[in-house]
Amino acid sequence: MMAGSTQHTERLTRNNGLLLLVDHQVGLYTGVRDIDILQLKHNIVALTRSMLALKVPVIVTTTSEKMWGPLIPELADVLHGVPSIERATVNAWDDKRVVDAVKATGRKKLIVTGISTDVCLAFPAIAALADGFQSYAVIDASGGFSQTQVDMGVLRMQQAGVVPVGYSSVAVELLADNAAPEAEAVYAALGMPFSALLFGLRQYYSQASVDTRKKAGA
Repeated sequence: MMAGSTQHTERLTRNNGLLLLVDHQVGLYTGVRDIDILQLKHNIVALTRSMLALKVPVIVTTTSEKMWGPLIPELADVLHGVPSIERATVNAWDDKRVVDAVKATGRKKLIVTGISTDVCLAFPAIAALADGFQSYAVIDASGGFSQTQVDMGVLRMQQAGVVPVGYSSVAVELLADNAAPEAEAVYAALGMPFSALLFGLRQYYSQASVDTRKKAGA
């Protein structure tokens, strides 16, 4: 697959990025076929938690909830207090309220996830490019109704200049520094088993260093 020619010279950071969650709704999840549903729920919840830990703005939108149902409860719990924009348009970027909410953040790096990958993710990610945003599509925190549809959606996004990313890699990219105060919260949010081991070892060696200094001063 050939990537688009759009150049992304400014690095993606916690200060210029924002997260747009599109249509993570109960009814749409029943049709997802390209990724295990439990894995998908883990990935989207982990991504959202990590963004909140980094104080990255999160914009949430749903479509026609009478038809497709509410947000999945796992995500709704994490987003407690974050307002959701319900719309009727297929393309979230066609709803002025969504665009205004994104623009109000003052940020130009748009991290997008959606159900489905080829529509709810691809359409706004591509449309935002025309408005001067740089779009990053979180493929493993999105899902489609067949592998072919997902493949075509990813190809179309790449050809337009959207950057495909993974849920954990984009979170770690925004974290940037493992010595940052938010590092433990971000890794805990991502739910990667090895991260708990690493932080446990860090605490062990930190305490061992303190004990050594105390003995040396005795």
